[in-house]
Amino acid sequence: MVHKLKLEELNRIDVDTFKKTEKIPLVVVLDNVRSMHNVGAAFRTADAFLVEKIVLCGITPQPPHREIHKAALGATESVDWSYENDINTAIGDLKSLGFEILGIEQTSDSKIISDFVIDQSKKYAVILGNEVEGISDEALPNIDTFLEIPQLGTKHSLNVSVCGGIVMWEFAKALK
Repeated sequence: MVHKLKLEELNRIDVDTFKKTEKIPLVVVLDNVRSMHNVGAAFRTADAFLVEKIVLCGITPQPPHREIHKAALGATESVDWSYENDINTAIGDLKSLGFEILGIEQTSDSKIISDFVIDQSKKYAVILGNEVEGISDEALPNIDTFLEIPQLGTKHSLNVSVCGGIVMWEFAKALK
């Protein structure tokens, strides 16, 4: 008979083991994401898919905070993260480390994410923007490629945490 697994049956690793586990070469950059719940969800998803790091930029709230913890459920302790006030400084730092910069944004030049070939020999940084304004306008010229998630309904965008989950899963499948 089918049963739901109990927590102890999931065989999850502890934080120390997580820290030592090889990560996928993916950094998630949150550009002016204002909701603490969205930030927490990004951490929790990054933990699930062994993302290398999260970079918080601009007005994006930083741990520790009760509201972030509600969604992150401890992932702020397992996932490496840093804060950079200026998005273009963060992009420059990542480029200097050899990351290809991908903006998750609907632009006149964006590609459908499923059409983008993820190269296992590369390192990627994906930028997720503000819930209303998207990625900061001043960052657009510094982004190598724009990707978008196709949508078939009446809404013009997805919640940033849902978008982040889809993007992280696409990269985890290809890079792990």
